[in-house]
Amino acid sequence: MILPIYTYGQSVLKKEAEEIDSSYEGLEQLIKDMYETLRKSEGVGLAAPQVGLSIRLAVIDLDIISDDQPEFKGYFRTYINPYIEETAGESVPYEEGCLSFPGIHEKVNRPSKVRVSWQDENFVEHDEWFEGFPARVLQHEIDHLDGKCFIDRMSPLRRQMNKKALNSIAVGKFSCDYKVKTAKK
Repeated sequence: MILPIYTYGQSVLKKEAEEIDSSYEGLEQLIKDMYETLRKSEGVGLAAPQVGLSIRLAVIDLDIISDDQPEFKGYFRTYINPYIEETAGESVPYEEGCLSFPGIHEKVNRPSKVRVSWQDENFVEHDEWFEGFPARVLQHEIDHLDGKCFIDRMSPLRRQMNKKALNSIAVGKFSCDYKVKTAKK
């Protein structure tokens, strides 16, 4: 089932998400629904707060870009209770977008390498270093789980320059090709 993506102005996007365990009801179906939602919206990552759930769960599908970057063929990963343990490398600017902020794309500085601990869909523990694009996507999604959005990482000037677009999103005056739930009453 395709889930609506919560857009800017929804309070769930600003809350720190809670850890879950294997007893979380409906988890297997939720993960399937999140992947389906991600594919429909043509994104590369989706965190549970973006579908209205304040839990530490994110899915990443880099297969969508594998035509241009074949190293990502078959790259589908589920991250339960992920945390950034360590960062390394230089801070690199890269243009990011976010399904919760339709139409807004800005350069965001992030470390080039990141060590993440998490559990997979079978609750097997992992601890791994990521670099390049996977590191960026993971940092973006883990930010969502920590109650942060990519606009929080923009410079004050760039945020001010996007104020009109942000206000439009907050009141539901935008268009996109996927199902959303806006803050507008």
